[in-house]
Amino acid sequence: MQRLVLATRNAHKVTELSAILTEAGVAVELIGADAVPGAPEVRETGVTFAANALLKAHALARVSGLPAVADDSGLCVDVLGGAPGIFSARWSGRHGDDRANLDLLLAQLGDVPDEHRAAHFACAAALALPDGTEYVREGVLAGTLRREPAGSGGFGYDPILQVDGDTRTCAELSPQEKNAISHRGRAFRALAEDIATALDLG
Repeated sequence: MQRLVLATRNAHKVTELSAILTEAGVAVELIGADAVPGAPEVRETGVTFAANALLKAHALARVSGLPAVADDSGLCVDVLGGAPGIFSARWSGRHGDDRANLDLLLAQLGDVPDEHRAAHFACAAALALPDGTEYVREGVLAGTLRREPAGSGGFGYDPILQVDGDTRTCAELSPQEKNAISHRGRAFRALAEDIATALDLG
């Protein structure tokens, strides 16, 4: 079975993408960056989600010699002009501190009325082959920001984004429900077709 490496050390993301690719009928052995000796910690120096995803995918493809997939995603708040955006994971100043990021954002939006709390999750998913070939797909999940976190599922800002057309936050959805509508799910389902084509999976 063709091996595909995902540029992350986040086990949640490996599990999530495995499920998405399986549902899309793409049969690959997905491994995380932890399984690649010498996998680099790539600095996200791009100014767009797509640029950052491509930086990570190309770096891992070069080191591993395998097709590599990466994504970059974040929360874009309308009233903040699209911020935190590419800075979502380090909004509080400490990379990956979900609770601190979430608390800071809620504090910043404390005086914003409910009708102006629109936001969306955005994701760019990239596939890079060892020969330099690249593909990028994007996905969006729109919603409104709650004033208090709700739900125990998901990660990041999931507990405060109430999905448009639903009464629940992303953290209150089951993994299957979330994958069906999420920004990451949409981006990776689109990329699954590119993966199947690029790897000649029929």
